[in-house]
Amino acid sequence: MNGSQIVNMVLRMVMNRLIRKGVNTGLDRVFGQGKAPEDMTPEERRRARSAKKQTAQARKTLRSARRLNRF
Repeated sequence: MNGSQIVNMVLRMVMNRLIRKGVNTGLDRVFGQGKAPEDMTPEERRRARSAKKQTAQARKTLRSARRLNRF
C-alpha cells in the first residue's frame, strides 16, 4: 500500500462516520424528540412510539444500504 491509498482509506472511514452522524441527527430532528410522556395525550404517545419505531427501521435500512453499497 502506498501513502495515497492509506490516506484515502482513513479519509473514507472519517467521512462514513460523519455522514452516519449527520443522518442520525437529521432523522432525530425529523421525527423529533417530542415532549415528556407525562405531558402527552394517549394519541400523542401512540404516535411517538410509532415514530420511534420508524426511526429505528430507517436507520436499519440505511445501514443495510451502506453495506450493500460497498460491493
